Formats: sequence, C-alpha cells, structure tokens
Amino acid sequence: MNINGIKKQNEIILMDKHGVKCVTKLVKDGSKYGKRGLGKGCKDFCEANDVLKIGQPFMSELVWEDSVPVLTILRKQVHSIRFDTLNNNIIYDFSNHLCNKRALPYRPPRCFLSLQVLTMTREHYLALNLLFLVIVLLMQVGEGQQNRASDVKVGIVDDVGMAYSNMTLFCINTSLSDFYSSHPETWTRLVTTVVDSKKDVVIAAASALDLITNNEVKAILGPWNSMQAQFMIEIGQKSQVPIVSYSATSPFLASIRSQYFFRATYDDSSQVHAVKAIIKLFGWREVVPVYVDNTFGEGIMPHLTDALQEINVRIPYRTVISPNATGDEISVELLRMMTRPTRVFVVHTEDLLASRFFAKAKEIGLMKQGYVWILTNGITDGLSLMKEAETDAMQGVLGVKTYVPRSDKLEAFKSKWKNRFPLSDLSVYGLWAYDATTALAMAIEEAGASNLIFAKTDDAMRNMSGLQGLGVSQYGPKLLQTLSKVRFKGLSGDFRFINRELQPSVLEIVNVNGHGGRTIGYWTKEHGLLKYVDQRQATTTTFTTWKDRLRPIIWPGDTTFVPKGWEIPTNGKRLKIGVPTNNHFPQFVKGTKDPITNSTIFSGFCIDYFEAVIQAMPYDVSYDFFPVEDMDYETMVHQVYLGKYDAVVGDTTISANRSMYVEFSLPYTPLLSFFIIAVVVWVLEHRVNPDFDGPGRYHYTLVLFLHHGERVLSFWARLVVIIWYFLVLLLTQSYTASLASLLTSQQLYPTVTNINSLLAKGERVGNQRSPFILGRLRESGFSDANLVTYGSPEQCHELLDTEPAKGGVSAVFMELPYVRLFLGQHCNKYKMVQTPFKVDGFGLVFPIGSLLVADVSRAILKVEESNKANQLESAWFKKIDESCPDPLTSPDPNPSESFRKLGIDSFWVLFVAAAIVCVTALGKCMFHFLKENPDQRNLQGLWESPPERHAVIDLVAASHRRQDPCKHRVCFMLELGLHSRSAMY
Repeated sequence: MNINGIKKQNEIILMDKHGVKCVTKLVKDGSKYGKRGLGKGCKDFCEANDVLKIGQPFMSELVWEDSVPVLTILRKQVHSIRFDTLNNNIIYDFSNHLCNKRALPYRPPRCFLSLQVLTMTREHYLALNLLFLVIVLLMQVGEGQQNRASDVKVGIVDDVGMAYSNMTLFCINTSLSDFYSSHPETWTRLVTTVVDSKKDVVIAAASALDLITNNEVKAILGPWNSMQAQFMIEIGQKSQVPIVSYSATSPFLASIRSQYFFRATYDDSSQVHAVKAIIKLFGWREVVPVYVDNTFGEGIMPHLTDALQEINVRIPYRTVISPNATGDEISVELLRMMTRPTRVFVVHTEDLLASRFFAKAKEIGLMKQGYVWILTNGITDGLSLMKEAETDAMQGVLGVKTYVPRSDKLEAFKSKWKNRFPLSDLSVYGLWAYDATTALAMAIEEAGASNLIFAKTDDAMRNMSGLQGLGVSQYGPKLLQTLSKVRFKGLSGDFRFINRELQPSVLEIVNVNGHGGRTIGYWTKEHGLLKYVDQRQATTTTFTTWKDRLRPIIWPGDTTFVPKGWEIPTNGKRLKIGVPTNNHFPQFVKGTKDPITNSTIFSGFCIDYFEAVIQAMPYDVSYDFFPVEDMDYETMVHQVYLGKYDAVVGDTTISANRSMYVEFSLPYTPLLSFFIIAVVVWVLEHRVNPDFDGPGRYHYTLVLFLHHGERVLSFWARLVVIIWYFLVLLLTQSYTASLASLLTSQQLYPTVTNINSLLAKGERVGNQRSPFILGRLRESGFSDANLVTYGSPEQCHELLDTEPAKGGVSAVFMELPYVRLFLGQHCNKYKMVQTPFKVDGFGLVFPIGSLLVADVSRAILKVEESNKANQLESAWFKKIDESCPDPLTSPDPNPSESFRKLGIDSFWVLFVAAAIVCVTALGKCMFHFLKENPDQRNLQGLWESPPERHAVIDLVAASHRRQDPCKHRVCFMLELGLHSRSAMY
C-alpha cells in the first residue's frame, strides 16, 4: 500500500491510493526532534485498510519538521512508504526491513536513527542520499556473514483469528524456524507476509492479487478452503506464482489444469474407494450422498457416483445443504431423509456445518439404531478440533480419515505443540502446513535467489491497477521445476508431489465413539480394508466376513448389530401391492368381494406364498392389496414402472422384455412352456395292473415238473414246493403285467411329439392368454389362423377334446404351473410332451432399484427350503386322483423307452432263498440216507427205489385215492428216488 503525506497547517493528511484520508493533529511537545504528531487517527485508517493486523498494538508515531512531513514505519509492512516532498516532489522509499527483518509490535531502538526528522530541501538532497548509504553500509557490515542469505518474499493467505488459522500459522513459523536452524548454510530465506482473507472468496482473491502486485511475492501458501483457492489459482497461473495449498481438497480444482497450483494435501476423490469398500463390505444397496452446496461439496460427487456404480449401488436421491443453512432449513432436509427408506448416508461437508447438521439429526431422531453415517475426511480430520458436545451428536458414525504414520519427529513436534497450546489438539492440516512450508523452503533454496523480478507486459504498463496490471514472475518457472521434484520425510509421512498433489497410500477408518474417532481399520489400494496396517504384508484371501477386516463397531443407537441399510419408514406410506383379478385359474389368484365391507378379499397359491415370504422377512413390511381389473399382465407390470404400484403379486411370468423396466424376485415356481397331446386312453403310469391279464410266458419253469394230482407227504418237500410256487407266481404276474404295459403303451403313444411336426402339418394349436407364449409361437412360424386362445382350464379341455377339423386343436401350449394344475384334473386323458420355450418362472414384480428385491428373494429361498412351499402346493394343486403323476417331479418324455425291463436281477433274492431251501432239503435227505444205509458207499441207492417200496407206496396211494382222490399229491422228491423211510416225514 502506498501512503502519501501532505503538509497542512498543524496537521498531516494521510491518503492512500484510493483517496481514503486520515487526519492526524500535530502537537508541540518540546522534543528535540521538533513537533511530534501522535498517530491516533491513523489507527482506524490502518485497520480499515488491512495495514495493521487485528489484535496488535499501534505504537508508531508521526514526526515532522516544518519543511517536510516524515512518516514512521507502521510495523512491518512489505509495502514501501512513499514520501512526497512539497518543495521538490522527490520520492524516497523506506522499507522497514532496513530496521529489522522481524515483525515487531514496537519500533526498535537501533532503527530510531532511520526514523529521525529529515529536512527534505533541495540543498540537503545529496547529504540525505549520503546518509542513507552510510546507514545501509553500517547495517550490512554489522550483520556480516550472518545476513548473507537473500530474502525471498512469500505470502500467506489465511482466515486470521480462527482456531485452525492459529494452528497453521504456528506450524508455518515453526517449520521455517526448524528448517533454517537445521540448515544454517542456506543462501535463501523465506520472508512471509500474512494477509487475512476474512473467510471470504473475493477478499482472498484480492489479497493474493495485492501480494503479487505490490509485494511481488514469489509464492503463496494457502488459502484455507477450495472456494477461495479457485480464483487464486487463476491469478497464480497468470502471474507464474505457485499457489501451495495445504487444505484445499476439492477435485474440481484439478480441472482448472494450472501447472502453478500445488496441493500439499489429498484430493477428496482419493477417499471414495475407501467409502466404496465399506459399503461393499456390508452389502448395502442404496446410498444417499449429503454434501454442501459449493465447490468443495460438488467436487467429490462425480467420483463418488462412479465408484458406487462399480459395485451396483444405487443413489436414489441427494441431499444438498447450503453452507449458510439455518437450523430450520437443515431440519427440513433431515425430515425428508427420515421419510425415505434408505438409511445409509455419506456426508461430505466442512466440519463447522457438520457440527450443526448432526446436532439437528440427533434432535430429530436420525442417530438411532438402523441408521448408517459415513463421513469423509473433511469432517473426520477435524474431529480433534471439535468440542465434546459436537462429537457427542456423532456417536456411532463411521469415517475415512487421513492416516499419519508415527515418527520421532512427529512426536517431538506434538510435544512442542502441547507446550505452547496445552488445551488445543493438532490436526493433520497443521502437519500439512508444516510440510508444505518445508517443501517450499527446499524448493526456493534449490532454485536460488537470482532473477527475483516481475516483468511487466505492455498491458500491465498501460493499466497499473487490477488484473490488467499484473506482472509475470521471472522466478516462477524455475521454482515450478524445483517444487515438483521435492521429496522428503515430513511430519505427515512421505512428502512427494505426483501430478502436483500428494497421493495417499493408506487411509484410516474410524468409528466415532466417545470424544474423537476410534480406529477400527485401514484401507489400502492394494489390499482394500484391513484390520491392522501391518496386514499389508499378509494375504487377505481368507477374509470372509467384515469382522475379518474391521475391528468391532459401535453403530448409532449404541448397538453392535450391523444395520441392513434401509427400512420401511413407520411414518411413511404402506406398500401398495397390485393383484390381478381377471385370472382364469383361481387356484393361483382369486378375488372375492366382501358383502359387508365391499372390499376385495384375495386368496390363492400366489397370495399365500407372498404372505409366507413376508413372514420370512427379517423385518416387518406393511402392505395393502389393490385389485387390478380389466388390465392385461403387460399393462399391469408397466404400472409398477410408472409408480402406481410398489409391487405386483400374482402369476406373473419373468421375461427379459419385462425386466427392462421392472425388477423380479427369485422365481417361486419353476416355469417351462409345455404342450399337451390328446390321446384315447393313457395308462403310462399303471405298469402293474391286475386287469391286464394275458397268457403266461414263464409257466414252463419249475412248477411244470410238479405232479398236480399227487399229495406231498414230506415236510421238506412241502417247504420246497411252497417256495417255488411263490417264486413262480411272482414271476408270472410281474412279467404278465410288464408285457401288457409294454404292448399297450406302444399302441397309445401319440404320433405328434414336437413342435416341428405341428408346424409341418399346419395343425391348429391352443395358447394361453400370455403375450410371451403368443409371441414365441408367432416367432416359431405359426400363423394367426392356427392360433386359438383359451382362458380357463375348461376351455382348454374342450379344445383338446374336440377334433381339429371340428374346431378343436391338436395341442395346447401353457406354462408349467398351469400344466401341473391341468393334468392333476385330467391325468388319464392328456400328456405333457415337450419343452419348446424356457423362461424363469413366476416372480414378484418390483420397481427397478427397489431394496425389497434382495430381501424378498432371500425370503423365497427360506420358504423353498422349508416344508411351507410343499404344503401350499398340496393345498392348492389338488389332484383328481392321487395316482396322477406330477409332470415336474415325475417327468416321462418318452414312455416307449421309459418302462423298466424285468430280468433275473429283479428277483435275485427269491432265487437265492429258493436255492438255499432246496440245498438244505437235499442235504438233509442225503444225511438220513447214509445214516440208515451204512453199507452204501455211494449214493447210487439214493436214486433207485426197491420193488417192495414201490408196492407199499402204490398200496398207500390207492388207499388214499379211495378216500379222497382230489386231495392227494405225491412229493416230487419221491419221484427223484428218495425212497428211504426218512424221506416220508
């Protein structure tokens, strides 16, 4: 700032370049220096024009002589003070650094000589110049080699007076002190000038412009936030002055593509992958971003949206909060969030706004059990600076925080900080400010102190004010190169610019529990979420649950149960479920009017199944059924897409076309499209039928050797005969039934077996009122003239029972649930033949993105795994005859080949039993024969019968025949020669 002093009688008028005046009265005090004017009037002037910093004493004086007024130096100013003499209009520039390089709140005694009264007449001009040169030489000789370093001016733009500003300014000054004390041999020294941006974007830009134009700083540290940095970056680019920010994190700043902007912090977009990993780990399907309505908040949104899309997470809506929002405005947004089902929120605001936001959220009831809040590092990095009452409203939230590795240097700095500010905590922004200052000092030392000038362009020479008068730093390009190459171990970790910004390798995951955040894990780009940072060296492929990757979490509501991420709001609307009423298969869906209430009561397999699924859900779902009348299924499904219904329950087929605008649950019925052929009689499943009695094919077996007119006298013979009679009877009946079934099935198998034969013969076919089946039949080549539509099972039966020439059909096409129902009523007349079209089945219909889909599908699996599904099918799909097979569980695509062939392996148990009895009986007979005939050395006598034995036998037989000629049988064992006495019992 240039200040002109103009002499008037008994007063000095101070005037800046904008014409602002401040009159200072002069008084005589008898001083040897003449009249002395106390600068009381200048204090207001200097404070108003940002010459004197707020909170610092004003101790300068104005000393004058009659000929020329002389202004003393007002504290440390980078601006030269220009004195216009009344007599000769000679301008002299006195810079306060001639007196002292430090900003002091008082005038140093050793500089008093330069502030003495100077009589600026023409005759004393040469003497004044000589005196000035002598003073400069004396000061240089006095300082000697100690001041051989060249000063390089650096500006600092900060929100002076704020807690975070006091922290960063302390860290900057400490960084310079530590750097130059550890590097005393440096040839350059940073001379900083702090200007107050007053938390205003325009003032921040004006301050940067003033620093560059009037002070000719070679670099600027700051500003604090991204909004202030946006315009400052443009100024730095135009003037080739690097802007080094330690707290502006918005990704939007990178889009400006300024090579003179350096971000000594992390880009906000670097943390979206950590947020994505948390959401993916817990399986949440919808997330609502909450962000501040400015450059800082909007910058992260494109990156967050892309990251969530990678894991198929939907953003149903966004909540945007004004940075100056009142408590009522915040409450309105929170109430809107409460009435929506999504319960997972990602909050990206400044810490001051976040404190007010969560205080209102707790007051309204959004910090209770079931809610999930994930904070970005814009909030979590400032948790240590918040008051306990502010963090108390954030209990249970998760957050992504900057990870700062421990080091001895960091611990020493924290100790120094605690000694200076025992009641304040240090945040990562202070560490970044420290490291950014160190990096700038190293870069300036590397660049040297040559060419520290600003070149004025032609436009700048013609326009000496504003942006048009902005010069171009000749030092900038060289400083740009050295700053890009800086690399060292800083307080915040490894410091290295990659594409002019820092890149995180590790991020910390915290859970707000108590005052501040409790570390529950870490995130790395290579390994994702880890419970401990040293797990980066170990494999993570065995991690299966979130507990393997994160430490225990206390969620909002002081619970350890993981929130599901959404719920039906208790104060929100009930689900509106559409149910078709024009269904011709009442076993699936049926609606009846209640005569008392005039409401529709729904029943059927689909309704009962839906209610079973709702009962299997892990939470309560409120719903109401609404009848859908006079509307086909395509139109009804489209109503879900339009938002008229929240879901549709009924026999709705899952198809690819419908899935383009609605979502389906898992199918709760298997579904294939079959066609049925009409036959005269169907006895496919009756393989063993005693009515089909034919000539025996196996009557020539062992029973043919029996003498049917003889009586069995031996016990063992009777036993053998009984066994063989049973075996022969079973064989005879089984093979008779098998043969009858084989011959009958071959005669009754239909001649039409596939869809191609129907097309080749031009047969008429029936189709259910299903757009899917009708469309597929047309695609297959059926003409509309050969397509007959039916709506009910009775119509289907009538079409099949009528000959095609008389208006009937050769086959009908229907979906499997209807096939099971239809064949259960007509299993002796029709047969399911082929599966020409495949679809997924019946499913529940929901809007795209509905959070109910996943939970309903899981509930369907629970119902299917239980016995409930079978009970519902048995209750609604009753058969006319329990012997009717189920076409799903007992399919028979080709009965001519599916009958079971009978062989000896089918009766091996009976054969083995008969053989054992025979061998036992024979062995018993041989044993008694040898015992009674010890003189027989062989068994030849066993096969021969003595004549007297034959006579006895004949006599006994004749006697028995006279008594009862119809009941006597002779054991075939006697026929084989077992004539011993033992063979007769």
